[in-house]
Formats: sequence, C-alpha cells, structure tokens
Amino acid sequence: MRFQRQPTKRRNMKKTIWDRFAPVYSLAMKSQKNIYDYMYEHIRAAVAGKTVLELATGPGLIAKHVADVTERMIATDFSPDMIKQAQKGGNPENLSFEIADASDLRYEDKSFDVVIIANALHIIPNPQKVLSEIDRVLKSGGILIAPNYIERKLATPNLWQKLLDSLGVKFEHQWTAQEYSAFLESNGWEITSSEVVPGRIDLMYAECSKK
Repeated sequence: MRFQRQPTKRRNMKKTIWDRFAPVYSLAMKSQKNIYDYMYEHIRAAVAGKTVLELATGPGLIAKHVADVTERMIATDFSPDMIKQAQKGGNPENLSFEIADASDLRYEDKSFDVVIIANALHIIPNPQKVLSEIDRVLKSGGILIAPNYIERKLATPNLWQKLLDSLGVKFEHQWTAQEYSAFLESNGWEITSSEVVPGRIDLMYAECSKK
C-alpha cells in the first residue's frame, strides 16, 4: 500500500521546546498513568487489523502499546528528537516512526483506516488545518481518535498546567469537554464515542467519524 505523496513545502514550525522536552516526556507522563492506560485499552480495540497513522506521537507511548494489533502503523511527530526517543527500544515490526508536520502531511488521499492525534490539538495554533489534513488522508468511513486534555474551569489555577507553562508548553486553546465537542462537530466530525477521564489535567477521549 502506498502512503507517500510528492513532498510539499514545509511550514517552518518551532521545535525547540519539544526537542528539549523529548528525553523527559515519558517520565513526566507517568503522573497521568490512569489516563494513558485508558487510552491504550480503548485505542487497541479501535485499531485492531487496521492501517493507522498517529500524529504528534511524541516518544511513541501510544504507538508502542497498540501497533502490534494493527495491520500497519506509522507514528509521526514534527520534533526530530521526539522521533529519536520513539525509535529507541524494541518496537513491533509493523510500526515505523517518521518526522511529519500534522498540518501538511505528505501521505496520499484516503490512505488510512484510522488517524490518532492525542493531547495535541490544544497546543496547535491552527487545529482546523490539522483536522482538514486528517480528513484528506482518512479512507471513507475511517475513524478519527482524538483524545485531548480539557479544562475543568476550576476556581483555583491548575498547578500542573502552571508547571507546563513555566517549561514553555503553551496551551493555544483551553476547551471544556462541551467546548471541545463543539469544536470537533463544527469542523465536520461526528463524535461516536466519548468519555471524560479525570487526571492532573482531565482528558476527553473521543472517537469520531466524518459527517
């Protein structure tokens, strides 16, 4: 199966913070173990036997836990150092890691059964463009799996988010569960399954199909 299309001009994206964060990302996410365990279980069920693209894979935490049940999986990130971290260790033979810009993908139209983008849309300045690219590379009837951190709108600031801010990890969008659902739906996606999973920063797990 062909996944590549002719290269296009890449948008100049800032990678500095994510390259610096790459060596410690997996350690930092241990505080969200219950959230990641939830995602591993539900994503494995959704991707079994399918061709899968993951965007913003980071050090490959999700990909390493689900790729073995897929037909084939490509996991991507725009940070070269994140991809270097992801490539370490023993990975399933049907899993490959690649550098890619989620807003300007080089894959051909209708290449994948499933696209995963977890905990990334809220830090992307133009997530609408990313969703458009996802729609393009998904096969007809394909699945978008888009778990994302959400806001509780607490009276007191979230200390974990304040720590991320101090490290330079900026939330471009701060959605509640209702606002995130509305964002996906306004961009042409129907949420077929969703659940809010509590954590240091709560997660809304969402599986979607194109309307």
